Amino acid sequence: MTLVETLRRLPKLMLSGNQGKGLVGPILIILILSMMILPLPPFLLDLLFTFNIALSIMVLLVSMYTLKALDFAAFPVVLLFTTLLRLSLNVASTRVVLLEGHTGPDAAGKVIEAFGHFLIGGNFAVGVLVFIILVVINFMVITKGAGRIAEVGARFTLDAMPGKQMAIDADLNAGLIGEDVARKRRAEVAQEADFYGSMDGASKFVRGDAIAGLLIVVINIVGGLIVGMLQHDMGFAEAGRAYTLLAIGDGLVAQIPALVISTAAGVIVSRVTTDEDVGRQLTGQLFANPQVLFLTAGVVGMMGLIPGMPNFAFLLIAGSLIWLGRRGMQRAASGVDVAAAAAPAPAEVESQEATWDDVALVDPLGLEVGYRLISLVDRAQNGELLGRIKSIRKKFAQDIGFLVPVVHIRDNLELKPNAYVVKLKGVQIGHGEATPGQWMAINPGQVSATLPGTQTKDPAFGLPAIWIDSSLREQAQIYGYTVVDASTVVATHLNHLIHGHAAELLGRQEVQQLLDRIGKESPMLVGDLVPKTLSLTTLQKVLQNLLDEGVPIRDMRTILDVLAEHAPTVTDTTELTSLIRLALGRAIIQQIFPGNEELQVMGLDAALDRVLLQALSNSKGLEPGLADSLLRETQSAMARQAELGLAPVLVVQHPLRVLLARFLRRSLPQLKVLSHAEIPDASTIKVTATIGGKA
Repeated sequence: MTLVETLRRLPKLMLSGNQGKGLVGPILIILILSMMILPLPPFLLDLLFTFNIALSIMVLLVSMYTLKALDFAAFPVVLLFTTLLRLSLNVASTRVVLLEGHTGPDAAGKVIEAFGHFLIGGNFAVGVLVFIILVVINFMVITKGAGRIAEVGARFTLDAMPGKQMAIDADLNAGLIGEDVARKRRAEVAQEADFYGSMDGASKFVRGDAIAGLLIVVINIVGGLIVGMLQHDMGFAEAGRAYTLLAIGDGLVAQIPALVISTAAGVIVSRVTTDEDVGRQLTGQLFANPQVLFLTAGVVGMMGLIPGMPNFAFLLIAGSLIWLGRRGMQRAASGVDVAAAAAPAPAEVESQEATWDDVALVDPLGLEVGYRLISLVDRAQNGELLGRIKSIRKKFAQDIGFLVPVVHIRDNLELKPNAYVVKLKGVQIGHGEATPGQWMAINPGQVSATLPGTQTKDPAFGLPAIWIDSSLREQAQIYGYTVVDASTVVATHLNHLIHGHAAELLGRQEVQQLLDRIGKESPMLVGDLVPKTLSLTTLQKVLQNLLDEGVPIRDMRTILDVLAEHAPTVTDTTELTSLIRLALGRAIIQQIFPGNEELQVMGLDAALDRVLLQALSNSKGLEPGLADSLLRETQSAMARQAELGLAPVLVVQHPLRVLLARFLRRSLPQLKVLSHAEIPDASTIKVTATIGGKA
């Protein structure tokens, strides 16, 4: 596209949608800079001065009708542009005043002439005083006050940001809002901080503008005297009158819009955010109380009766206030009548039919607390438990491989004051008690002394513990106790329950979201497998089997690869799970034995191994006597492992793994059952305890 074609299409681009809006800023800056450099004729100065006045009035009205500061988030930029516009007009008018001021009062345009004659009556002394008063009002009162409010507002807004973010996270964790709403609120908090920070700096523009306006007027007067007397042979009085009137008119025509813009800045930063604009706030709160109006009318009326006072003015205002008070009383009375008339109406309405909206759905995961634990989950009281629950869900998603549902938190007055209950799909899966303000000292088994306090048990792992005062916290740590606060107690218990019921928390929706997540990176893998080869229900069952056995499902790519290979010929979900475990063997071993090449595990006695294989081949299951003996021997072997400080891991032949894992998991959930095929070749196995034989 040539330069000529670009110039020919420029007007269309300026008027076409978002492209035109995007060109407004650059074009405005170019025009402002051009006015500082290029000479402007008086007629164009009149148009620009009029536009400046209209723009300042528009900004003031917009600031009056906004409901909150962010509704006019562009105000700091508008403040910068209007300041530059006024200064560029001052420069352009100064050039015309100094060059053409000797020709008459309309040398710089009709607007400056009107401000120089009509507003100050042609008296340059009055004009100087009026201009100085306007500069003092703008600089010392409005701008300084607005700047201070913006500074304090920026400081308080930045200090309040962490609390606001925590409140948003608390609402998100409690299920009160969704991810989109939370993201929008976080953006609003950041925008609010940016706005007040920008306003703190932008207020300096107005202050500098007031100083620059005063200096420009002085320069115009002094420069006009020099130019008129030396270049145009004018007398001192004649030059002083001509150039002073032009300088004062130029200063006033720029200073009045500056005063309006400063007022708009004060309105923006000083208003309190409500659902009403400034006008409704003033009328609704200033004239809302009839008693205030009547008392004010009485005081003003008494002052109007004093001899020598302007009686008519005082009595007129008093009468107006009485009229406003009577109108307010009438509106209040009519409102009461309407409310009284409408009150019996609900009693006459017949009971409505039940609808599907009356059906209360069960929360997938819920936490109910007694009234003394409300402070732990109340965002207004900076409840720490809300942040911990958020961290639990995030850590679980990173470690296990899917995001558990939001934990819905409610208070339950039927519980004990310090009690809490964790529910899964409306059914209680755990409960405990916590004491806010105190610390739980958990005895890991090797403490050197006892502590005074309330004896209890750790709700997550059942270890003996004591609730102690905060003053004993350091002493308890010295004695060897593990010391945690009430929020940590509840959070740890909740985390333990979520991991223990991970399979039940993985629903069809979560599985579909997992597939959608993998599908973004490997669309062919997901598209060819589900639902063409494998149904979503079967995939969910396989993943639940893995979670039941404590295997994370983070490596979904490997899981789907194995299913894509074997699902066409293998339909049993248990067998598919075993095949996946073989593929994930290295990750399973790394999870149990992080960084260890030698695996110190439990094993089966050779005789017991043969008996179990025979029982498996007969498909009759374990005989009661054999089952009791196996359970007893396993418990003894686990006790020996615990004495050695080793993990309770049993390694068996691959055909026996599923049988023993299902049987032993019911009574010994902490036991891990592995098969020899799942252990990498580089790892070394050392049997430290034998089941069915001697250690």
